[in-house]
Amino acid sequence: MFEQHLPVLPIILPLIAAPICILLMKSHLAWLFATLISALSFFISVDLLLASLEQGVLSYALGGWESPWGIELRIDTASALILSVVTGISTLVLVYAKESIAKEVSASRHTLFYSAHLLCLTGLSGILTTGDAFNLFVFLEISSLSTYTLVSLASDKRCLTAAFRYLVMGTIGATFILIGVGMMYMKTGTLNMLDLAHRIAEYDGSRTINTGLAFILVGVSIKLALFPLHMWLPPAYTHAPSAVSAFLASTATKVAVYVMIRFIFTIYGAEYVFYTMGMDILLLVLAIVAIFKCSFMATVQSNIKTVLAYSSVAQIGYMILGLSLVSSAGLMASLLHIFNHALMKGALFMAVGAVFFRIGSVDIKAFQGLGKQMPLTMAAFTIAGLSLIGVPLTAGFISKWYLVTAALEQDHWVIAFLVLIGSLLAIVYIGRILEAAYFKKPSELTAGKKIKEAPVLMLVPMWVLVIANIYFGIDTSLSVTAAETAAQWLTQSVPEPFVSLPSVDTGGIEK
Repeated sequence: MFEQHLPVLPIILPLIAAPICILLMKSHLAWLFATLISALSFFISVDLLLASLEQGVLSYALGGWESPWGIELRIDTASALILSVVTGISTLVLVYAKESIAKEVSASRHTLFYSAHLLCLTGLSGILTTGDAFNLFVFLEISSLSTYTLVSLASDKRCLTAAFRYLVMGTIGATFILIGVGMMYMKTGTLNMLDLAHRIAEYDGSRTINTGLAFILVGVSIKLALFPLHMWLPPAYTHAPSAVSAFLASTATKVAVYVMIRFIFTIYGAEYVFYTMGMDILLLVLAIVAIFKCSFMATVQSNIKTVLAYSSVAQIGYMILGLSLVSSAGLMASLLHIFNHALMKGALFMAVGAVFFRIGSVDIKAFQGLGKQMPLTMAAFTIAGLSLIGVPLTAGFISKWYLVTAALEQDHWVIAFLVLIGSLLAIVYIGRILEAAYFKKPSELTAGKKIKEAPVLMLVPMWVLVIANIYFGIDTSLSVTAAETAAQWLTQSVPEPFVSLPSVDTGGIEK
């Protein structure tokens, strides 16, 4: 009976735990409690992923009200895969955060940090599990509002400007999404995603439906930082506390990409969005421009967090590029890159945070000579950087391989070539950092100083992600199988409702 309630627990657990962190008062107690809750959510998410691979879609009716009248949680392989990534990264970041925020956040705000982190996890988990379009907006705002708070907690006052810019752009994006959802409801009279999919198919060519789609795609593009709507992201990632940058870079934009996937493939239908509305060409162009423009911007930055921020926008371009190919293989490559990019970018931001912890700067000059002074941290950065480039035997190679393969399957040789050229640009900006660390003498920031290695609580989660980058670059059975299963399901026509198993009054699992 307990297993029937698993779909709702990744939302309920962090939601209840968030205010308790404030009540605990003491930083170390709040840290331990938040970490345990996040870890429990991770194990539940993995169980849901395995269940979805075995059984199909999992459905949970809140309050016993069956859909489409009641609010439904609906978990398929795609949502379960990304949910596992989000909760796993959250747990590792919280382990890392104990030492990190002690350096970057004033002691009086530590419990606020853990509370806001759990609220953000609640929102992200809700986005990934809800089967209701309006509740997706609600959870999106829960995660966004807590994210603005997290970004603003750094001791550097520039974080306030970055958080305010993020708030303004995020609010505009949320407003667009809400208007789009409202238009869908006005035309169809329902908010359940599966019900929406069936009813929207009856209004082919409706101006209201078309306008709603346009509003939603623009709003979601702001949230996922798709070029040219990305300008809020570099300042937010640069000036936020290191633990926050690692968490957001690995999760928030990935969940927003999932939202776009969900609206396109589940609600509106890929054929309608890409062929009738012609959005494939637009997304393709924006994705390619994002890859090259933002990769170039990353090569000319001196602040390493800014380098990684622009790199994140470029990597989002790869994810959107996979969608624009309008194929099961392209969608699989996008889902796989969401998974793999979370691993590599989390490790990179953690390594940069470890350098800031010891030196107090993330300028490229601070990295000079660190290959010898902080060997474990720089080794972690090197391996994660190679994964970002797409070197074989790393996770990054796997997702780019499948992306190139998807392009070649449709004889898009130019697109495949552009993906490879984009990877060469990653060599430039990662290579600059590695050159400073291993081939240059220490700068005035570190000259004559004995720099210690990062604390164990920062090294362990960092290396867990590094090892994951290597493991999923060699053994792809879980990640590729999950991404392939999710892509095949999403690229089908509007699915028929699944046959339900016996359940208790408050919910159940459907096959």
